[in-house]
Amino acid sequence: MSGSDQGRVLLSVTGFNPKRWYELLSARRTVVLEPEGARDPSIRYAVVWKQKPNVLASLPNLKAIFSIGAGVDHLFADPGLPDVPIVRVVAENLTQYMTEYVVWRVLDHHRQGALYRTQQVRRVWHEPPQAPADEVSVGIMGLGHLGRAAGPALLALGYRVNGWTRTERPMDGVHCWHGRDSLPAFLAATDILVVLLPLTPETRGIIDHKLLSRLRRDNAIGGAVLINAGRGKLQRDADILRALDDGTLMEASLDVFEEEPLPEASPLWAHPKLFITPHAAATSDPVHLVPPMLEQMAAFERGEPLTNVVDRRAGY
Repeated sequence: MSGSDQGRVLLSVTGFNPKRWYELLSARRTVVLEPEGARDPSIRYAVVWKQKPNVLASLPNLKAIFSIGAGVDHLFADPGLPDVPIVRVVAENLTQYMTEYVVWRVLDHHRQGALYRTQQVRRVWHEPPQAPADEVSVGIMGLGHLGRAAGPALLALGYRVNGWTRTERPMDGVHCWHGRDSLPAFLAATDILVVLLPLTPETRGIIDHKLLSRLRRDNAIGGAVLINAGRGKLQRDADILRALDDGTLMEASLDVFEEEPLPEASPLWAHPKLFITPHAAATSDPVHLVPPMLEQMAAFERGEPLTNVVDRRAGY
């Protein structure tokens, strides 16, 4: 079957060069960067990241939308989002990248990486007391695909792992809480908070000073720690700065921010208790992500159901 017979794929992305995505998708599909008119009947699928507003609104034969990032909040921000299935990207390398990031940042905070880096600059030879992993509780907010991969990796290192979700999602070896009413108890049992939540109206701004103040500070590592590798608008940047300054937080690692790229004038850049990465915890790699998309398109045309479809009511 030719690409035209199958229907064309619209590739609409902003924030990075689409060339490699275009090349890989074009190996099996006809790909366009712009529709031929507002009601282009030839487009069956859209592969998007922060697409132009309303570009999808009136494509009469659009069958599915594929988001090339783990989050889908950018799609729901489009006022012209059509009522067709939205497929979340799920790929083993993306999951592995996130697990590596979470383990790296947990270990760095637990093993006092910031202190040792400061000592190196000052040429100080000093070994501080070190708590074992089994005295440290890591709490994961969000036990979706990424959270359920990070949890076992932390358990394997000996950490005590807690989990919190909107609805009940039990997990072997993890002490799980669910629902807003249980959030204070989850936080009170957590030393290092790892945020992997989706962005929804319910979770927007959830990481604020009040929430951070409920983390356990009297613990084996000397204070509470925040790691956010989820979505930037889950947090309030100013509240994190306040928490770092007033001792509510001992340290933090942030991969995401309310505004991205993080403005050069932001005080977050220079804070001595903060480790920053540029939304790089789990980079979407087209070499690994395009093949599953193409396979889903082909399976859908054979009459098979799409997988990893977003629940529009839940927002993820």
